Amino acid sequence: MAHLRSRRRLALAVPVVLSLTASLGFLPAAASAAPRAVSAERATDAPALAYVVNTRTDRRTIASVERAIAAAGGKVVVTYDRIGVIVVHSANPDFGEEIRAARGVQSAGATRTAPLTRAGTTDEGAADFMTAAEAARTEAVSARTPGSEPLEADQWDLRAIGADKAAKIDDGSRRVTVAVIDTGVDDTHPDLAPNFSASQSANCVGGKADTSEGAWRPYTADDYHGTHVAGEIAAARNGIGVAGVAPGVKVAGIKVSDPDNGLFYPENVVCAFVFAADHGVEITNNSYYVDPWLYNCVDDPDQKAIVDAVDRAQLYAQRKGTLHLASAGNSNHDLASDAIVDDSSPDDSTPVTRTIDPSECFDVPTQLPGIVTVSATGVQNLKSYYSTYGKGVVDVAAPGGDRKYQIPDTPSRNGRILSTMPNGEYAWLQGTSMASPHAAGVAALLKSKHPWASPAQLQALLKAQADNPGCPDSYDQDGDGAQDATCEGGSRVNGFYGFGIVDALRAVR
Repeated sequence: MAHLRSRRRLALAVPVVLSLTASLGFLPAAASAAPRAVSAERATDAPALAYVVNTRTDRRTIASVERAIAAAGGKVVVTYDRIGVIVVHSANPDFGEEIRAARGVQSAGATRTAPLTRAGTTDEGAADFMTAAEAARTEAVSARTPGSEPLEADQWDLRAIGADKAAKIDDGSRRVTVAVIDTGVDDTHPDLAPNFSASQSANCVGGKADTSEGAWRPYTADDYHGTHVAGEIAAARNGIGVAGVAPGVKVAGIKVSDPDNGLFYPENVVCAFVFAADHGVEITNNSYYVDPWLYNCVDDPDQKAIVDAVDRAQLYAQRKGTLHLASAGNSNHDLASDAIVDDSSPDDSTPVTRTIDPSECFDVPTQLPGIVTVSATGVQNLKSYYSTYGKGVVDVAAPGGDRKYQIPDTPSRNGRILSTMPNGEYAWLQGTSMASPHAAGVAALLKSKHPWASPAQLQALLKAQADNPGCPDSYDQDGDGAQDATCEGGSRVNGFYGFGIVDALRAVR
């Protein structure tokens, strides 16, 4: 699962692709993008490659394009009429070129570079599980603070943004749901079960939503990422384990990770955004980038089609009232720079090293218009050593953990983030994957207080309540005399923190 933000990589600026908005258009707020029923094959039984085909939204054009797809040797998996995105499987090696020449097709391309065949799953080994001895020690310390959850003494991140105090004022509304678009959520976890919304959860793998019982759960305990993220947002204050930033709101799980290789393919993410919008989700958390390309360059027809398809879906969700938050990445790169070396793409076959221009090659979904980009901080409210940054790129910052240079005075002295794991367990992880859900939790508190706020208004509120520490005088984390990153900007907006570190207490006051 190398695409997950807790393990890699980059995010880019939201504003640079605003020009895409005009070309794709705004979608009717009241319309439903629910797919027309078309039987989807399992990826393991499918033809050679998967594609997205983007067209106009009128029925006549869509019907014409579907006929052209069949003529070119393609099989329609699902059609999202209201956004003009069609997911297709085809074994024809020339399918992309042929369908791009068809009347009514605006863009089309392969969503992967390897055939749809079974591959081995990947265990990153990133989690640091809490032992029984650690839990007992933490519970003893937590008991000294009335009203604390048993493991809350190790949750320095809650205190860093005032979430512990905010919960005593307002812990969020049950009318607000945050959907975790990720590897699945274990809703049987005792800290998640009280707040889980099954009716707003699904498995979107393959591009078509499966809402059958438990479809949203992780495939195995190794697919823990989404469960950890969900706990950071909305673990209940129920006398068990940990607490989330917004323990009174609901959390849903929309699974988009491929069962064979753990990757987040474009058609899965398109499905997730549309499903969230059509099921009344107010906020989505996106701690990943869309595979197989870390950056999608619009001068490549396949990569342009990916940008178009995902952007149509996320804009549709915004128009229906959904705010999206996404993690910035873990490469300690300045995304306001002129060029970035990408040596990881495509990640589903053989990567090639390329230098990309971040104004022409886009991280999806993070760089798409209207999505809130979140960088990571540690216990000292300083940018985490790994966190990507960039003036005009990062919108806000939030606790993501720092195991090297920012060690908290907690029972376990673990600078990472403690949260829920499958099978009722708890573990520490770090990354901008962990920062984004903290910001999503604060956004949920703001939405609870301002229920009529639009996504744009909610984003403005999120920035307004943030506390900006300003650029540090020095960022020589390893003490070698060289700056490990350069922060540009002032005390209002800068490259490390955007508009500042989110503040849950301010959000509820």
